[in-house]
Amino acid sequence: MREIDLPLVDSPRAAAAPLARPGLTPWVLLRALRPKQWTKNLLLFVGLIFSVNLHHPRLVATALLAFAVFCLLSSAGYLVNDVVDAEADRQHPMKRSRPVASGALSSAGALGLAALLALLGLAGAAALGLPFLGVVALYLLVTASYSAGLKHLVLIDVFVIAAGFVIRAAAGAVAIGVPISPWLYICTGLAALFIALAKRRAELTLLSDNAANHRRNLEHYTIELVDQLIVIVLAATLMAYTLYTFTAENLPANHLMMLTVPVVLYGLFRYLYLVRVRGDGGSPEDIVLKDLPLVMTGLVWIGLSALVLYLG
Repeated sequence: MREIDLPLVDSPRAAAAPLARPGLTPWVLLRALRPKQWTKNLLLFVGLIFSVNLHHPRLVATALLAFAVFCLLSSAGYLVNDVVDAEADRQHPMKRSRPVASGALSSAGALGLAALLALLGLAGAAALGLPFLGVVALYLLVTASYSAGLKHLVLIDVFVIAAGFVIRAAAGAVAIGVPISPWLYICTGLAALFIALAKRRAELTLLSDNAANHRRNLEHYTIELVDQLIVIVLAATLMAYTLYTFTAENLPANHLMMLTVPVVLYGLFRYLYLVRVRGDGGSPEDIVLKDLPLVMTGLVWIGLSALVLYLG
């Protein structure tokens, strides 16, 4: 019987080669937009919720439009990033299945779709006013700088990722015209820094000796270093949130917001458990959407916070 040679998926040549082209379909286009990562844009509703404005339909509609704008712009950024990182993504066991890396979507098609989404997003941002458009411009500058080279700078890369989260939270407050609390910056920034470090740890664990081939700056990270940084940031995050619950001016004077501290503590511990024990963390959006205990923790925190803010 004639033997058939099959390519080994673990070989360097097979890992670097694009997967078989499945053809351009609506599902391929949807995957290229990375809709799961739109969960990051939910930060735009933080200003609406914590300024106690959920009962104003006009402000809710404005926040929803701002959310849609960031979904369009973030997807445009992901498409550009996929084109820039296509070769590196082919070295990654999971990212190599992305539409651009696999060859299902051409680089020209991805860039054309990115331009269309960016134009629609900028038009929506302009409709919400110049202040919001200015924040959007800052977001685009930060994401473009990250794709252009900042993602290869050790330590700077995780700070830039955290800055993207902070800008989202600030954009939500600017869109509805409420003051931006300093606690919004510090708590969001620290939590985002924790998530970014967890992502780097997951990459180091998954890719092992091949990590530097996927992302140059990973050769400067070690799991021990990242673990130490995670502990520092985790402690700072918990301290900042605890201080927020009894010192922020817009909270009820009875300090009931402190009831949410154990919930936040459990959520941080759960995330750390998923990263350290189960090896997750490479895709934060998957953790947020798929881990039931973490999902329930988020819902409890939102519900308890709403009760304290709106009834306290």
